[in-house]
Amino acid sequence: MAMSDQAKDERAPSEAEAADANAERTEGSIDGDYEALVRLLKENEELKDRALRVAAEMENLRRRTARDVHDARTYAVANFARDMLSVSDNLRRALDAIPAEAKASDDAGFKSLIEGVDLTERAMLSALERHGVKKLAPEGEKFDPNFHQAMFEVPNPDVPANTVVQVVQPGYSIGERVLRPAMVGVAKGGPKFAAEAPVEPGPVNEQAEKDA
Repeated sequence: MAMSDQAKDERAPSEAEAADANAERTEGSIDGDYEALVRLLKENEELKDRALRVAAEMENLRRRTARDVHDARTYAVANFARDMLSVSDNLRRALDAIPAEAKASDDAGFKSLIEGVDLTERAMLSALERHGVKKLAPEGEKFDPNFHQAMFEVPNPDVPANTVVQVVQPGYSIGERVLRPAMVGVAKGGPKFAAEAPVEPGPVNEQAEKDA
């Protein structure tokens, strides 16, 4: 009987061994929980980053859409306005071609005709202005190649170089875009502007070249 109890005691683990085994299991469980927590935190950061990117893309899309809608509304009449400017130019040429003595005559019918043409031109330009078309008459301003087209230079030491001293044909803009550059003469030989831009041709005006 004593031998049987001794053998049983030899097979049973000691308290120290049992405690070590429990400690190992507990440590393994903690390590597993920590790894799972780290993995979940990483996945959470990835999901948060993805959500932020999606939100940023949606905001960019909203802004682009709003800008496209604004541009469509602003510039939808650009081609039509450019054609109407050609008509307005012809009306102005007709008025300028009338001799001064003819304008001063007492012919009531002729005067009415002149007034009608002048009124038509002004009404057309007024209508274009209501749709965002603005006149560019930059005499006295610094030459800007984005809105002006230099046709010639005028020696003039009394004004800063690259000052617009003569407007051959007024230009027009719509929104932030040039509809037709103003054709101008610029001064040369005078003092320089603080930040001088070189004199160079502005945007090509195909219609003006056709009319010339």
